[in-house]
Amino acid sequence: MFKLFSEPGRAALELGISLPFNTMFSDKVQGDGHPVMVLPGFMSSERSTKVLRNYIAQLGYDVHDWGLGRNFGKLEYLDLTTIRVEEIHRQTGRPVSLVGWSLGGVFARQIAKECPDRVRQVITLASPFAGLGAPNNVEWLYSLMTGGKKIKKISAELLAELPLPAPVPTTAIYSKEDGLVAWEMCKETIEDDLHQNIEVRSSHLGMGVNFSVHQIIADRLGYHEANWVKFRARGFFTKKLLYPSL
Repeated sequence: MFKLFSEPGRAALELGISLPFNTMFSDKVQGDGHPVMVLPGFMSSERSTKVLRNYIAQLGYDVHDWGLGRNFGKLEYLDLTTIRVEEIHRQTGRPVSLVGWSLGGVFARQIAKECPDRVRQVITLASPFAGLGAPNNVEWLYSLMTGGKKIKKISAELLAELPLPAPVPTTAIYSKEDGLVAWEMCKETIEDDLHQNIEVRSSHLGMGVNFSVHQIIADRLGYHEANWVKFRARGFFTKKLLYPSL
């Protein structure tokens, strides 16, 4: 329970650490201006991704929020976000990179399955796509906040589809220090030439403001489907301190 109740404090600490470092680092990166859409987590809105979107914009990318307000986990969001990706693609003429936090990452993977030719890559942050139907602290908190109401059950067919990999380059970022969802559920089942799992040291609520997560995102956005390679941390201590799985 310590991980759960320490989430807000840890996230605040991660934000305080990342802001000065991000300012220094973003000046050294020049993105290619392709569109990036950021999807918030369960019960979160665009406000929760503002720091992350600002950082991506500073890197030189055309950043878009998901445009649907607070994420209540409604299944119709899948269709609406897919339409939004298609609109952004039509307006810019370029495939869209999707960055999804928690449930937002679950949606991002499904969007990529629906329109892979419109999606450049997917980056998920603590997204439990491998076990959305399993018990977790997100469901417990939602039940507490809503007086015992249950998260709307999703079909067995969709639950079976969720863990399957998207046919685009995908980076799944997870943390064993996550206090809301089981980290095992946030990993691709099989890693191959297009799919990579990366462990970081982060709270669940701090994923979008965590310095090490931002470094991965900055690196990943520089690649596309034609030249995509897996993320590699530089330096022995960087690997051990920030990216234990590498």
